[in-house]
Amino acid sequence: MAIQLSVRVRNARLDVIESDMGATPIVELRSGAQPANCAAAGSGTLLAQSALPADWLAAASGGTKAKAGTWTLTGLAGGDIGHFRIYRPGSPSECDMQGSVTATGGGGDMTVDNITIALAQICTVNTFVLTDGNA
Repeated sequence: MAIQLSVRVRNARLDVIESDMGATPIVELRSGAQPANCAAAGSGTLLAQSALPADWLAAASGGTKAKAGTWTLTGLAGGDIGHFRIYRPGSPSECDMQGSVTATGGGGDMTVDNITIALAQICTVNTFVLTDGNA
């Protein structure tokens, strides 16, 4: 039988992610497949990079935690977005989170308004939700 956690504990675990990573972490949108893990060097072309809002995730509820505020990035290069990486502020070499990116409705860990980005184009993150396991 698997261990189960209460919703309160699941929410607390999710809220720790934001507090540990800090305010205004840096998000990168990159081309290609994501690296094997966060400790691996970044891969693909850096297509866009931006600091997230100071309160970048809403309070956890029901075992999930969604983006807060507006997340927009400006294109640094042209190409198709394949994955994202999020770094703690002031530590651009310390990746804390990564995942897939798709257009809205595509099922990625993060969805954006358009996966094809051009130099100086604005890209908006539409959805980003963390879900804690052990329900």
